[in-house]
Amino acid sequence: MEPIIIEGTPKTPTVRFDTKEGVFEIKGRSIPENSVEFYKPLVDWLNKYKQEPLPKTVVSIRLEYFNTSSSKCILDVFKQLEAIHKAKNEVEVNWYYEEDDEDMLEAGEDYESIIRVPFKMIEIVE
Repeated sequence: MEPIIIEGTPKTPTVRFDTKEGVFEIKGRSIPENSVEFYKPLVDWLNKYKQEPLPKTVVSIRLEYFNTSSSKCILDVFKQLEAIHKAKNEVEVNWYYEEDDEDMLEAGEDYESIIRVPFKMIEIVE
């Protein structure tokens, strides 16, 4: 599968979905003009990926901030990962949050309570 590599902008996150390296990463700010348009290729890519996933899929989410419309799209990404996990493949989400960012920690915990995939909450101490 061809990797998805999107350079981040002030409004959109950096994305790296690469099966060769086993790297699945979303980081930065997610406040795109059209969240559905930005995230749809990621959801579609994961939909294909789940046909033949790697033995272990590790996804790192390191967002500084995301808006409400992005949160729904991120949930769609997680639903694809949940389907991979339900098919008896190992999936792990590393959710990074800044040391004092209670909102980002809670957002990760909220996703973890909705999606049946193991989450690791990782505090970034600067």
